[in-house]
Amino acid sequence: MVPPGGSPRTPASHTRERIQSAALELFAAQGLQQTSMRQIADRLGLTKPALYYHFASREELVRSLVQPLVDDVEELLARVEAQDADDAAGPRPVLEAFFDITYRHRAINQLAVRELSALAYLDLGTRVVGWRHRLTTLLVGADADLAARTRAVVAAGGLADCIVMFPEVSLDDLRTPAIDAACAALVGDPTPPRDTVRG
Repeated sequence: MVPPGGSPRTPASHTRERIQSAALELFAAQGLQQTSMRQIADRLGLTKPALYYHFASREELVRSLVQPLVDDVEELLARVEAQDADDAAGPRPVLEAFFDITYRHRAINQLAVRELSALAYLDLGTRVVGWRHRLTTLLVGADADLAARTRAVVAAGGLADCIVMFPEVSLDDLRTPAIDAACAALVGDPTPPRDTVRG
C-alpha cells in the first residue's frame, strides 16, 4: 500500500527514517513541545496525511525515537547479567559497551536531559534509574559496600554525562578518556591532588 502523498518507489521504512531524522533535528533546535507534526511534514515536503500514515501522533513518533535506546540498553544489561561469573571480563568491557550505546543514541540522551518532563509519559527517568542500579551491580557486585556502589554510580553517570557535556567531540577523541575516567572512578582515590583542592 502506498501512503498518501508517498511514492511506490519509496520504501515505508525509509520514509519513517526520514521522518524520525527530521523530527529529531527539529526537537533539538526548538524543543519538543514547540514542534508540531505539521512542521515535521513541511520540513520533508510531506502532507500531514502522509506523516500520520507512519505515525499516528507526536507521542508515537517520540516513542519510536526512544525505543531503540531502550532496546539496546536492555539487551546489553541482560546479556552481561546472563554471563557466568567465571566468564566475566571485568568492568571495563561493560563500561565500553555502555558508552558505545550511549554515544550511538547521543541525540536522544541530549533530548532526554532537556525535555525530561515532556517525556514523562515514557517513564524514561524510572528506566534510567533502574538501568543505573543494574549497572552498579554488574560493576561492583550485589554485596558491595556503600563506597564501592557510590564509585560505580559516579563511573556510570559520569560516562553518560560526558556524551551530553561534549556533544562536539568525536567518538574517537572522547571514547578512551571517558572510559579511562570511569574506570579510575571505580578504583577510587579519596584524596585529590593537593593543587586541585580549593579552600
